[in-house]
Amino acid sequence: MDNSNHKIKFAVIGCGHIGKRHAEMISRNQESELVALIDVKPADSLNINHYNVPFFNNLEDFFQSGIEVDVINIASPNGYHAEQAMKCLEAKKHIVVEKPMGLSKLDAEKVIFKALHVHKHVFAVMQNRYSPPSVWIKDLIDSGKLGQIYMVQLNCYWNRDDRYYKPESWHGKKDLDGGTLFTQFSHFIDIMYWLFGDIQNIQAKFNDFNHATLTDFEDSGFVSFDFVNGGMGSLNYSTSVWNQNLESSMTIIAENGSVKIGGQYMNEVEYCHVKDYEMPELAPTNPGNDYGAYKGSAANHHYVIENVVDVLKNRAAITTNALEGLKVVDIIERIYALKN
Repeated sequence: MDNSNHKIKFAVIGCGHIGKRHAEMISRNQESELVALIDVKPADSLNINHYNVPFFNNLEDFFQSGIEVDVINIASPNGYHAEQAMKCLEAKKHIVVEKPMGLSKLDAEKVIFKALHVHKHVFAVMQNRYSPPSVWIKDLIDSGKLGQIYMVQLNCYWNRDDRYYKPESWHGKKDLDGGTLFTQFSHFIDIMYWLFGDIQNIQAKFNDFNHATLTDFEDSGFVSFDFVNGGMGSLNYSTSVWNQNLESSMTIIAENGSVKIGGQYMNEVEYCHVKDYEMPELAPTNPGNDYGAYKGSAANHHYVIENVVDVLKNRAAITTNALEGLKVVDIIERIYALKN
């Protein structure tokens, strides 16, 4: 990108809850311009008319329109992410891909390989990293103050029932959704990978307690593993919690202290007791309103757009690069490989 006065032109494909959030954050950013919206559904059914930009039912029609665009944000159902990313890169556009980058490591690798060939950026959306507790715990771990990491426990206990898994929705369908870890909890797996690195020696068991008529896959799992960098970990998750979310939490037991980050969206520090350390005051975290348009960590999407602008104007590096997006897909794929 050239001069600092140039507005970065964005299009968004997928105009559901998260796609609208992308459109809103682009519209609010003074250095960005929303130039088009793309969705298979009719525009009148999507509540997007107030954006007053051209609308298309598919990427091909959008590209044929000749509208100038720098970045395409992919917020469609999971199963389309890799395929649409490839089309956008073929057209030599930068892309912002909502999690997950793909539903297989192979698909994610193809996207990264293509991006390198056409010299375009792939931004993986992992906005939970921007929340104040995430920034704080990353700094604490990088500082080495905790010493050796012994144990990490990630608990993700949410409610996802027939209010979420509607018959007409892509949610719950294996080919488009991918599974509970891909759609619901990949952000928390990303945080764990970001903090502690890769995992090995994975063991897992899964169950489907109350989603047999709602989804094509499990609703609960116990997963244990070792970190390549040392220490052991577990991921316990479920979407079978009755009526409302219970928590997303991470407990860290280390040589010099213990920390627990909890709340519905891992948005509160619940416990911090570390040798020779006083915890700083953290900025408040944006609350999530579940089943709403901006549920949970979606409140941090403006940071994603700001980073795209900064990178394309040569002011910053990518905060969530494509290789990290690939690793999250890889970890989930290795966990699911243990299903019978």
